[in-house]
Amino acid sequence: MGALGMDSRRAGTELALTETIYDVAILGGGPGGYTAAFRGAQLGLKVALIEKSPKLGGTCLHVGCIPTKSLLFNAELWDHLKHAAEYGIDGVEGRTLNWTAVLARKNSVVTKHTKGLEFLVKKNKVTLLSGFGRLTGPAKDGVHTVALSDAAEGGPAEVKARHVILATGSEAKTIFGLKPDDRILTNIEILSLPEPPKSLIVIGAGAVGMEFSSIFRSFGAEVTIVEFLPRVVPVEDEDVSKEMTRLFKKRGIDVNTGAKVEKIEKTAAGVKVTWTGANGKTVEKEAEKVLVAVGRAPRTENIGLEKTRIELDRGFIKVNEAQETAEAGIFAIGDIVAGLPQLAHVAMMSGIVAVSKIARREFKPVRRDRIPGATYTEPQIGSVGWTEAQAKEKGYEVKVGKFPFAGNSKATIVGNHDGFVKIVSDAKYGEILGVHIIGPQATELVAEAVAVMELEGTVDELMFMIHAHPTLAESMLDAYAAVEGMAINA
Repeated sequence: MGALGMDSRRAGTELALTETIYDVAILGGGPGGYTAAFRGAQLGLKVALIEKSPKLGGTCLHVGCIPTKSLLFNAELWDHLKHAAEYGIDGVEGRTLNWTAVLARKNSVVTKHTKGLEFLVKKNKVTLLSGFGRLTGPAKDGVHTVALSDAAEGGPAEVKARHVILATGSEAKTIFGLKPDDRILTNIEILSLPEPPKSLIVIGAGAVGMEFSSIFRSFGAEVTIVEFLPRVVPVEDEDVSKEMTRLFKKRGIDVNTGAKVEKIEKTAAGVKVTWTGANGKTVEKEAEKVLVAVGRAPRTENIGLEKTRIELDRGFIKVNEAQETAEAGIFAIGDIVAGLPQLAHVAMMSGIVAVSKIARREFKPVRRDRIPGATYTEPQIGSVGWTEAQAKEKGYEVKVGKFPFAGNSKATIVGNHDGFVKIVSDAKYGEILGVHIIGPQATELVAEAVAVMELEGTVDELMFMIHAHPTLAESMLDAYAAVEGMAINA
């Protein structure tokens, strides 16, 4: 085909896409965006998915959840090999870590699922558009116009849709105006280090900071955690935070809480961090690398919000129970939503809620007390519902049951019996208000707790729910019974 013919075809494609009015245009191809796109298509909606990056998946797939958990699995295997003789496996004393292979496997996992998303776009007949989408104002005659910049060659300059879903995600915060480089790291840089650091200071003890602390401690790094708040994993139940601190210190991790970072300086050999401790004393420590894990900021700038009635709370977008913003026809999901935790599974479900509303189907709003939290450290943490302190603050009279994994036979079999399951229940009716797990496979076990709470299960009912033996899940049965002081194995 000659140049004129090719230009004519591109012009025709661009015109066709521009003239198309979609039922919904989604800005962002991360977990929230692609989930909304696929479910929207399943519900019969004509969907346009707009993504500025060359690959779908967002932070979670490329520099977040998935590659991090791949490294954590490697770290778990490495830790098991340290005790190989105990399991009757000889000859691994001279093992060596092939970091290049570790990174290659991580990348292969990401690539596999990136290709899976490309397949699902085609399967669901979603129109995928490359570019950066911006709102242009309220709808005109019921149709929104989204401007596209940096669009692919031959792509449209704008997209028209009856509804718009904002799914633009978040990015790592920094401190002191520092720019990430080869020594001062965020979640992005630390995932592609050419070799594991011999020493690492982690600023922030939320899920990101704790998971990378766990990974690199397993691989032999000297790890120091510096957390401003009084305890690590501060969103978790206080008993979980205490147990995690004890077990991290047992692993040789230097944990500092109530610590305010004063300065971060590059040195000849690495980076020096200065902080004021809980006792008021100044501490200086040097390491090869520093990971800044102090939270994530919503990507809500430069997407045209100022041209709408959308309301913000410290940069986060306010929505109602259907994920609708104050601007008719515009929805927001995931990390940019005020009041919701920045978790991939929250983005996914909020996306399903939004497209269900758009398609006029029934839906259940996202409930803050039904969102599971999962931290993939060693040991793992899985939790859902209110902590003991939160339940009391809300006026409940609570009864608590606590069962240690030391009493669970499967935990002994797998050589991992630290931690516990804690049940927070309403003393009057026995309803489960919160479940907090720290220990082996906690991130999997918490799924039972979510189901139980969705179905409003009570302690009296759950004490008679049969669990297979021997399983880690049996710890849940003993924990329910522990609320009434009748755990069998403790």
